[in-house]
Amino acid sequence: MASLKLILLQDVENLGLAGDEVSVAPGYARNFLLPRGLAAKASPGTLRRLAANKEKIEELRRQEQIKAQNLADAIAQAEITIPMQAAEDDQLFGSVTARMIADKLVEMGIPVEHNQVVLEDHIKTLGAFEVKVRLHAAIAATAKVWIVRA
Repeated sequence: MASLKLILLQDVENLGLAGDEVSVAPGYARNFLLPRGLAAKASPGTLRRLAANKEKIEELRRQEQIKAQNLADAIAQAEITIPMQAAEDDQLFGSVTARMIADKLVEMGIPVEHNQVVLEDHIKTLGAFEVKVRLHAAIAATAKVWIVRA
């Protein structure tokens, strides 16, 4: 199968960082990377443009990492309480999802998206849980989540 050589103009999760040269399937390049401006075809002009923006990209990356670290500190301090209806054997009527946890964090003033909350499976019992929140490629925080009887 043929692949295209592209240079990433922005960081792409699970693919690479800005400035990396990657080989991807033609459909992925045509339908996702190129239309969104995340990558460009490898050429001398693209390399020059990236070299000119290298410092700017590095500064943005540092700022994002500092912001993610500050969020991680806030999440580590937060304790999330979610009231749910449960049966007498502590099994929930329904389950607690990543979206519910993210919504509670947003209510507390911590801006996270539901896809940053990592749950292997929905929470289906009462109790205390530690939930991982992935904020950056290198930074993750652990939130304490209490599921209590409503």
